Amino acid sequence: MIITLTYPWGSGRRYNAYSDWFTARFGKRVQKVSINAGFTCPNRDGSKGTGGCTYCNNNAFSPSYCSPDLSVTEQISRGIEFHKKRYRRADTYLAYFQAYSNTYAGIEHLMELYSEALAHPSVEGLVIGTRPDCVNDELLDWLAELGRKHFIIVEYGIESVNDQTLQKINRGHDFAASVRAVNDTSVRGILTGAHFIFGLPGETKEQIIESASLISELPVNSIKIHQLQLIKDTAMVALYEAHPEQFELYSLNEYLDLITNFAARLNPSIMIERISGEAPPRMLADPREWHLRSGEILALFEERLADLDLWQGKYYRTK
Repeated sequence: MIITLTYPWGSGRRYNAYSDWFTARFGKRVQKVSINAGFTCPNRDGSKGTGGCTYCNNNAFSPSYCSPDLSVTEQISRGIEFHKKRYRRADTYLAYFQAYSNTYAGIEHLMELYSEALAHPSVEGLVIGTRPDCVNDELLDWLAELGRKHFIIVEYGIESVNDQTLQKINRGHDFAASVRAVNDTSVRGILTGAHFIFGLPGETKEQIIESASLISELPVNSIKIHQLQLIKDTAMVALYEAHPEQFELYSLNEYLDLITNFAARLNPSIMIERISGEAPPRMLADPREWHLRSGEILALFEERLADLDLWQGKYYRTK
């Protein structure tokens, strides 16, 4: 007899998959189209620091069709053509403001950029990637109004719940800033995402697993998790070369164990969008060679959950 387990999120998966919700939400195939709108970050332009985050090189994840020299409309059109050739055709698209901090400008300029993206006939909504210290009440109020007619999600780069780690990677804000921004966004009914990096220097597996309890209390709809990757031309690579003892670069098996134990302690209402990242091999200065795409790692994650009889939230306890 085959028994199909049903979890609180209403599917047979052992984790609350963002992709399942996304499919149900739109009822058709939707694809994100990345945009580089020429933003910078407060830890790059000198207002809070210089050099940016120590792990960051935007060239590692910016598609070839993205260029701040092109208009938002042109980038979307080129991105759609790119995706048509590389993937199967989508029915509609979301404009993904991805590069750097995409709310780090005056509201008039932001309204102009976002409105231009939404005016594209193939675009049904926005995904806005930014920092928790780059939003304010005026912007969030406007995004809440925009969300009444369009799909809008704001994704915050939180990266770690540990203030010492945030300082070490030159984020320029603390975890309390992330909590405030997430609360201020969620209370307005705006869909809210959070991004974390596992394996930052100085953080142990135990600390990462324990962070699930803090993350679980955030009113976020979804999370993205990436393993730390050492990207060429970053301060992180220089630190690794000087002090490799500060790093714990997980093997694939170690990472799968880490992520499954984390998920078992995560609030089951939070959707998991990603559990790993991938950068072009030419950009990597990383000694590990996993040779797997993110989708393949996700499949191994599901297998590991089943092998260990774990599921998202198995050990989650409300306060």
